[in-house]
Amino acid sequence: MTTAIIITFCSLLLIAYLFNLTSARTKIPSVILLLALGWALKQGTEFLEVKVPNLSAILPVLATAGLILIVLEGSLELRLNKSKLPLIKQSFLGALLSMVILSVILAYAFSLLGDYSFLRCLTNAIPLCIISSAIAVPSVSNLSEFDREFVIYESSLSDILGVLFFNFVLLYESIGVSSFGHFSIQLVAIIVISFVATIGLSMLISRIDHHIKFIPIILLVILIYTVLKIYHLPALIFILIFGLFIGNIDRLRWFAWIDKFKLEVLEVESEKFKDLTIELAFLVRALFFILFGFLLETSDILNLQTLIWSIGIVAFFVLARSLQLRISRLAFKPLLFVAPRGLITILLFLSIEPAQQIPFVNNSLIIQIILLTAVVMAIGIMITSTEEVSEIEAVDGQEWDK
Repeated sequence: MTTAIIITFCSLLLIAYLFNLTSARTKIPSVILLLALGWALKQGTEFLEVKVPNLSAILPVLATAGLILIVLEGSLELRLNKSKLPLIKQSFLGALLSMVILSVILAYAFSLLGDYSFLRCLTNAIPLCIISSAIAVPSVSNLSEFDREFVIYESSLSDILGVLFFNFVLLYESIGVSSFGHFSIQLVAIIVISFVATIGLSMLISRIDHHIKFIPIILLVILIYTVLKIYHLPALIFILIFGLFIGNIDRLRWFAWIDKFKLEVLEVESEKFKDLTIELAFLVRALFFILFGFLLETSDILNLQTLIWSIGIVAFFVLARSLQLRISRLAFKPLLFVAPRGLITILLFLSIEPAQQIPFVNNSLIIQIILLTAVVMAIGIMITSTEEVSEIEAVDGQEWDK
């Protein structure tokens, strides 16, 4: 039995790695293939009558670890300089405004379907309106530099701002001056804590001489994130600040105090840390989506009662995104299609108390929206030819040079 588990586990991860390698050629996001792999594994166990224990309790754990590592991976890839400020501004406003506006409109539509309070509807709507960096970031590795950076910024900020917005609505029964004041204090607190924790962790990276050093650092990052979540603080801000600091340490030479970090050592070690983070993010992401696919019920995927609503909601998302891109004066292809829902949607949906859930927003609706947005993204990436990507990259390069 143990041998069979090891063989299955290793084989699945090797297949996931193969998906990752071939996604550049097939232009099919590896996430879709991982979900299909998990679902096919479930059908195989049922056909062979293999008894598998209930694995649903593992899903939130993998989702949390995956979210931390994926946002950390994305932030480590981002390069900060003055030329990136317009890009950061565009992605920030795009992530914030589209998520808030979509959530409010969707919440209002939900309120028309039953006698539910607007805040309750908003709590259920927000997870559906957050772009998943877990799916978006690894799927755009072959796009132009501008498109890739825009997606990384937008999806990472969408995760962070979405969690902030969700926690705000979830914690306060009424929205007023006092709730905004309390939330502002939380933001200030998390920024201060993030800088202190970032400095401490950076010192550890540069000063620990033991041959085992990066795994303890990552465990500390997860521990700090979890403790901050217990106190309902927006902990993803800490992940973003830490990743940006480590990923851009070479650009901080003009700060006098940076010499205390043994800068030359920290630059070398930060590259090793980045490599390990990328590998761990791949591992956790692959396990999460294979498990999620395994836990999918065919009846939920093919639920015709919610399928029409799911298609309508996804079509609404695409229409809203086209307006966002037009206002921002960004190219439609492939950005119009790269707005998948995924890991963060599942994580937030699982955190809603049963009393606050709306029967209409059920497992079938969530699963179908995630799958549909992933398919839309796959089609969008596939129809964006190599020539189009080159043209877009050339135009974008000229715009940013101005």
